[in-house]
Amino acid sequence: MKSRLILAFAAVLAIALAIAPATLRTQHASAATGISLSGLNPIQKRLLSGFASFEAGVGVPAHAAAARVGARMSSTSAGLCPSNIRSDVLVNQNCLNVADPGLQGRAQAQNETTVAQNPSNPRQIVGAYNDYRRGDGNCGAAFSRNGGANWTDTTLPTGFTRGTAFGGVAREYWQGGGDPSVAWDSRGNVYLACQLFQRGPGTTNNPDQSSSVYVFRSTGDGGASWDFPGRPAIETSTTTGAPFNDKPYMTIDNHTSSPFRDRIYVTWTIFAADGTAYIWEVNSDDYGQSFSAPVLVSTTSSLCGNTFGLPTPQGTCNENQFSDPFTSPDGTLYVAYSNFNNSVTGNDNRNQVLLVRSTDGGQTFSAPVRAMDYYDLPDCATYQGGQDTFRACVPEKGTAQNSVFRAANYPSGAVNPANPKQVAVTIGSYISRDSNESNGCAPAGFSSATGINTYTGVKTAGACSNKILLSVSNDGGATFTGTTTDPRNLPVVNTAPGQARTDQWFQWAGFTPKGTLAVSYYDRQYGSDETTGNMDVSVSTGSVKGPFRVARATSTSMPLPTQFPDAQGNSLFFGDYSGLSAQAGAHPLWMDTRTPDAFLCPGTGVTGVPPTLCQGTEPSGIVANDQTIYTNQLPA
Repeated sequence: MKSRLILAFAAVLAIALAIAPATLRTQHASAATGISLSGLNPIQKRLLSGFASFEAGVGVPAHAAAARVGARMSSTSAGLCPSNIRSDVLVNQNCLNVADPGLQGRAQAQNETTVAQNPSNPRQIVGAYNDYRRGDGNCGAAFSRNGGANWTDTTLPTGFTRGTAFGGVAREYWQGGGDPSVAWDSRGNVYLACQLFQRGPGTTNNPDQSSSVYVFRSTGDGGASWDFPGRPAIETSTTTGAPFNDKPYMTIDNHTSSPFRDRIYVTWTIFAADGTAYIWEVNSDDYGQSFSAPVLVSTTSSLCGNTFGLPTPQGTCNENQFSDPFTSPDGTLYVAYSNFNNSVTGNDNRNQVLLVRSTDGGQTFSAPVRAMDYYDLPDCATYQGGQDTFRACVPEKGTAQNSVFRAANYPSGAVNPANPKQVAVTIGSYISRDSNESNGCAPAGFSSATGINTYTGVKTAGACSNKILLSVSNDGGATFTGTTTDPRNLPVVNTAPGQARTDQWFQWAGFTPKGTLAVSYYDRQYGSDETTGNMDVSVSTGSVKGPFRVARATSTSMPLPTQFPDAQGNSLFFGDYSGLSAQAGAHPLWMDTRTPDAFLCPGTGVTGVPPTLCQGTEPSGIVANDQTIYTNQLPA
C-alpha cells in the first residue's frame, strides 16, 4: 500500500511523463512545478492507493482528535507487550511505544500485510508489513521456522541506499517506506520489496522528494538477515515529487520446471502529470542483484473505451491500479490489475479486472483480457458524515458512522499447481449475487464531489454488502468465466449463511499444492459486527467449482481501528491489503486491533509525580487501540 510521501500527491501529478521504457530504469524529474492537491482530478484521487493518499494528506484533517485519557493500566508490562490471543499467534514481537495523543499510530502501528512460505520447506515463513515503530512508516518483517507457531522480528536495512541515481552522491538517506511484498525463490532465499521515499517541503526542511522501490534478499537464513544495500527495481530522483511510483508488488517464479526459474518480477503504477496511470514491470534473473528496464504491462485495448479526455501516450488503457503478478509452472507470468477505462451508462458504476500474460520472462505482454467486472466500495464522505473525503470505505449499517478507514477492492490471482492451465482471480464487489437490486442495493452513479461510487442501500441492514467474486480461466488465461458474466451472476467465495448480507473485503487468494483454492478476508458476519463496525478474519477453502468451506481465523472480534484518527477519532488508515500463504495449510496474516493503546496519564510525569500509563477513549466512544499483526493456521 502504500506509503509514499506527502508528495505522494505532488508526485501524482507533478510528472513530465511520456517516458520511453529505456529511460524509466532510473528516473530524473525536470524542474517542473509540483501541482497542489487541488489540481488533482477525481480519477487520480480515487486511484491513488490508500497509503499514498493518507501520507499525502488527502482527506486527512489538519488536526486529528486526541483520545480522552482515562483509566490507568493495571499492568504496564502486560498492557504494552501483547501476546497470543487464544489460537491467534502474535507475529510482530515488539512492545507498544507510548505516543502523544495527537500522534496516535506514529511510532506504534503495523499494517498492510504480506506473507510467503518456502516452497522447499513450508515451515519457514516470512511475513512483512508497514511498520511505524521508528515514528514514520517503514517496511517491517518477521520470520518463523516452525510453521508460524513462533515468530522473531527482523530488521530491514532501509536507512540508506547508494546515491548514484540521486545526483551522484554516495548515499541517499530515506525518511519513510512501506508497501512491502515478500516471496521465495526455489533455492531457499527469500526477498522483500519495499518502497522508500522522502517527504519533502511542508513536512521537513529537506527539498528532496525522491521515491524508489528496492528489493532486499535474505540469503539462506529464512529472513533472519538481509543483504545491504537494497537493489533498485525503480529509482526516481526529484525535488518536485514527480514521477510518482505507487502500489508495487513482487512475485518470483519458484517453479523448478520453469524456463525462467527464480526470475523476480516487480510491477507498479506510475502516476503522471498528464493524468494517466499506467502499470510497468521489471525483472531480475540474477537473484535480485540487478533489474531490467521497465516494460509496459497495461497495454492498449478496445476494452478501454473511456480515456477520460486524457492523453494516451502508452495506449487507451490509461487509468490502472493494484497490479498483482503471479506465475505458472510453465514460466508464464500473469498480471491482474484493476482498470477504470470501461464505458458505463446511466447509474452503472462498474469497473473491470484485466489480465495480461508474458511467456518470455517479462520482456513483452499480451493484449489484456477481461477477467471480470466488479463494483468498488462506496464513497466514504457521502455515507459517513463527510469523513475521509476522496476515499472509499466499508460503512457499517445503521446510524453509526465510525467505519471510515480507506479501502478499495483489488484483484488477487493464482495458478492452480495441480492444473496449471487453471487461473483463478478474485476481487471484492459491492454488487454481487447477494447484494443487488433485489434486496435494495443498486448502483447510483458517482459522487459529484469526489467521483467515487454511490449506491442506494449502503446503510440499510440486509441491503448492500461487499463480496469476494471468483472468476476462473481453464485455458491459461485466454478466457475467463467472468469475461462476459455480470457480477450479479458470478460465484462468490463467501458462502456461509451469515455472509449473504454482511461485508467481506481485503482478500488474498492462493492455491495449495494439491489444488485447493484458499481465500482470506476481513468479515463482518459474526455477532454484531455489521452494525458496530467490528470485524473478524475468515478463510474460504474449496475447489474453484465449489462448494467453499468457511472457517473463522480470529478467535474473537476486533474493534474498529482508532490509530491515525480523524477529527472524530475514527481511523483513516488500516492498510490497503492483507496477505495469505497456502503452501501448507492456510496462513492468513492480518492487522489486528484488540490491543489497547496507551497514553501518559494526565497529571503524571511532572515534577514530584512519576509517569503512569492510562488507556484512552476516542470521541466516538471506541477504546483507543493499536494495530498489530496476527496469524493463525487453518486447514486447507
